[in-house]
Amino acid sequence: MEEKRIFGLQRNIFFTGVTSFFTDVSTKMIYSVMPLFLLSIGASKTSISLIEGIAESTAAFFKAFSGHWSDKIGRNKPFMLVGYGITALITPLYVLVRFPVHVLLFRFIEKIGKGLRAAPRDSLISGSVPKNETGKNFGFHKAMDNSGAIIGPLTAFLILRFFPLNYDNIFLIATIPAILGVLTIVLFIKEAKTEHGSSVKFQLNQLPKRFYFFLFIVFVFTLGNSADALLLVKTAETGIDKSYVPFVYMIFKTVSVLLAIPIGKISDKIGREKLIIAGFLVYAIVYYFFGRFNSLNVFLFLFVMYGLYSALVDGSQKALISDIVSKDLKGTEYGLFHAVLGITLLPASLIAGLLYDHVNANAPFYFGAIMALTASLLMVIFVIVNKQHACKNHDY
Repeated sequence: MEEKRIFGLQRNIFFTGVTSFFTDVSTKMIYSVMPLFLLSIGASKTSISLIEGIAESTAAFFKAFSGHWSDKIGRNKPFMLVGYGITALITPLYVLVRFPVHVLLFRFIEKIGKGLRAAPRDSLISGSVPKNETGKNFGFHKAMDNSGAIIGPLTAFLILRFFPLNYDNIFLIATIPAILGVLTIVLFIKEAKTEHGSSVKFQLNQLPKRFYFFLFIVFVFTLGNSADALLLVKTAETGIDKSYVPFVYMIFKTVSVLLAIPIGKISDKIGREKLIIAGFLVYAIVYYFFGRFNSLNVFLFLFVMYGLYSALVDGSQKALISDIVSKDLKGTEYGLFHAVLGITLLPASLIAGLLYDHVNANAPFYFGAIMALTASLLMVIFVIVNKQHACKNHDY
């Protein structure tokens, strides 16, 4: 008997979305103020970028590891539980921070949690839905994820308005939704993998060549995709009241929420590749104008466009990966995808921070625009080559 749906969605999809919603309320409350908090305790722009890069890249190992391990044992839920649980435990500890190195330590531990949960979570989503609904369901998850990323900065904004520059209140309140996210996993999410997992020893040549080509494109794009923290730093330098910086970040997430599900449905109909190309081009335009101007009004519009980029690319990338690789290796493939993202963020963040501090405030954004244009051209080649091999009925 088919499982009863919730708002037209499979149970796992709905509650995984709820989990991500609560967790993103928590993490984005903190993330939206973290650049300002770090500046207040003496961090440079390079330090801010490097903290994000080190945390993401070090945790990348756990992303690949957890994805492959979840395939081997046939379980996703334990990795999600531990991963989201680490975030809930670390969040209140930010009140102890006195120096930037403390933030690095806590971000590192928090990202280990994200590394443990990310690939198994995406594998659970992919394994819970029919193939012709993959884009829509990843779109829903992204919408829930970004809905939390709206409420989080809005909450941080309100706290800063009533308690100016009192970041400890934000860190403590952010703990509540993080705990709710963990409880949602425990109570409502069911396992979606096989009973005994995969007994096949994984080898790199088991994945198709086009998967690795796509990972290379992701690598090129991510080199220019520095942490959003620099966007917030540049916005703060326009002279805006610092309490409004989380509100500006919320604009970007709101647009992404509104567009994520419709764009996910479109990707199911016309293909993921076209939307990814369009998203890379939008990103290039956004970053070029972030470098070209220093106006709050312009930046507000660019954050709207940045939300469009997020809706076009984030869900489409994961849906495309789901299309490429067989079901019993989905945890492994998502692990490799997240690992490439994480590892590349270290050089990306270092490059962006050094350009910001030692060249000028515009240089990292011009660099990001160039890399996004390069990635879009590579995606065009990906589509052409893929069509040629499809016509020959040959696995690329």
